[in-house]
Amino acid sequence: MQQRKRALRRFWQVQNCGSVQLRMDELCPEQPITVHQMFTNSVQKYGKLTALASKKGNKWEKVTFSEYYHLSRMAAKGFLKLGLERFHSVAILGFNSAEWFIAAVGAVFAGGIMAGIYTTNSPDACLYVANDSRANVIVVENQKQLDKILEDKLPHLKAIVQYSGSLKEKLPNLYSWEEFMGLGLEVSDQELDEVICSQKANQCCVLIYTSGTTGSPKGVMLSHDNITWTAHHASRAGDMQPAEISQESLVSYLPLSHIAAQIYDLWTGIQWGEQVSFAQPDALKGSLVDTLREATPTAHMGVPRVWEKIMEKIKEGISQCGYMKRKLVTWAMSVSLEANQRLTKYVNHFTKLRAELGFSNCVKFFSGAAPIGSETLQFFLGLNIRLYEAYGMSESSGPHFMSGPKAYQFSSCGKVVPGCQYKLVNVDGDGIGEVCFWGRNVFMGFLNMEDKTKEALDEDGWLRSGDLGRVDEDGFLYITGRIKELIITAGGENIPPLPIEDAVKQELPIISNAMLIGDKRKFLSILLTLKCTINPETTEPTDILSLEAVEFCQRLGSQSTKVSDIIGGKDKLVYQSIEEGIARVNSKATSNAQRIQKWIILGKDFSIVGGELGPTMKLRRPAVLQIYHSEIESFYRE
Repeated sequence: MQQRKRALRRFWQVQNCGSVQLRMDELCPEQPITVHQMFTNSVQKYGKLTALASKKGNKWEKVTFSEYYHLSRMAAKGFLKLGLERFHSVAILGFNSAEWFIAAVGAVFAGGIMAGIYTTNSPDACLYVANDSRANVIVVENQKQLDKILEDKLPHLKAIVQYSGSLKEKLPNLYSWEEFMGLGLEVSDQELDEVICSQKANQCCVLIYTSGTTGSPKGVMLSHDNITWTAHHASRAGDMQPAEISQESLVSYLPLSHIAAQIYDLWTGIQWGEQVSFAQPDALKGSLVDTLREATPTAHMGVPRVWEKIMEKIKEGISQCGYMKRKLVTWAMSVSLEANQRLTKYVNHFTKLRAELGFSNCVKFFSGAAPIGSETLQFFLGLNIRLYEAYGMSESSGPHFMSGPKAYQFSSCGKVVPGCQYKLVNVDGDGIGEVCFWGRNVFMGFLNMEDKTKEALDEDGWLRSGDLGRVDEDGFLYITGRIKELIITAGGENIPPLPIEDAVKQELPIISNAMLIGDKRKFLSILLTLKCTINPETTEPTDILSLEAVEFCQRLGSQSTKVSDIIGGKDKLVYQSIEEGIARVNSKATSNAQRIQKWIILGKDFSIVGGELGPTMKLRRPAVLQIYHSEIESFYRE
């Protein structure tokens, strides 16, 4: 037994200066390489191709792969000059940019560990990551992010670099991007090459911090091999093409501190010679579509909330068409949906709409980082757009299962990435069990958290996902819920909340968010929010109903145009309609325990700013339970 534990121990590590045994076997025998080796391989093949494109004013500035590599070396030398120590971190706090990429790669070249910090983080959360990762250097976007770092002293911090906007005041050890890149001139190629040559593929090079919805964020340690193997294999499972066949083009806008965007935008971009165009910092406030129209990507990834927002925008556009055009669009969508569900070829009626969205050249559309609703999937199928779901976690370096043009089933997360393995444990009578992972993409461990690392791995070293799923006879995975989110009622019935929440949203197009309540309770209740407009400056939800919500009201004969016109039972017609919609959902329940008994419409939609959604717009259930504690308790008072 002790021998087995020691053998397993080689696969994980909690010290950032340690190394692990790589999970190489006959399914994934490829020779492990470092990030630097991956980049030099790409420069040899793709050196003259455009790697990065940034819009400055009205002009796109482009950087080739050869230039990108050279700039990354200069950044690495700059970090060494600033005193970056081996296995200490460079923390990056800012919106996606060429500088973000160059700083990230430069940090790894210099023997440091790259740690991204969400721009939405509070000062305390930023300082936690910087302190936990022992940051010697922090790279910030602008004054707003700089102010968060200046709030407290950090024991390991030696310098701060600001890559956008001019420095408001000259502080000791604060450098502009230009000053920082100039520091590299004082460090020799030989000194940098010695550091690069000392790196091993089984050592840590990236830290991904979990969003900390339950307790403090955990630092997920990823090795060079985790990054380089996943960038190579997971992307090919999604049918991303090497540039020697056809150069892929994509737009970078999702948070790079999250594994999904980092592996898709940054590391896969280097691996296959992709052109990455950077969106503007206000992308999710509305400017993303402008960048998409200009960059015309060949592949695009969105989190479910992004796809939902695009869907709502399209619906608004359709509703403003004349009667005949509206009928024509609805007919074309139904034909497209039927053809896609049968997996048959179909003439695309939506080339103009695609062009308006910036998708005229786009052939692959991915969704990841959170579960996506069937309504959204069906809507885009109606536009002849298949959303290919990816499923994985930070601890699996991103995707472990991938959908793509060659592996697609409606509402499935696809098939296991070739070279990876999975198993289902504690399988019930319906074939549903916990999904567990094995492969070269499985993380090294949680930084300085031995107990949490042991919890995450089973006795044979398989990574526990915490997700429940089933696999069909063709190998397609369907996620049915999350173990931690599973509602266990006072009567002992296990209820996954997602299918019920999804059904409520499908029945009632006025509903934006729905969260089921009932853990250790006598019956189920549900929190509802209404679809409303967003303040483009603050990204906060407003009191004004969205066009789709207003139309829903008008169909009922209601005159409501604001959330405040409806809540508290003020709009009897809307309340009656919601009651009827929930009754329809309840009529399909498999047991009485799965029926929703009570519901409430909250005064404001969920948002990142409000704390109900995480940085990738995933529902933070523990936070919602705290924020709306009094509303929830009111359901269960005798």
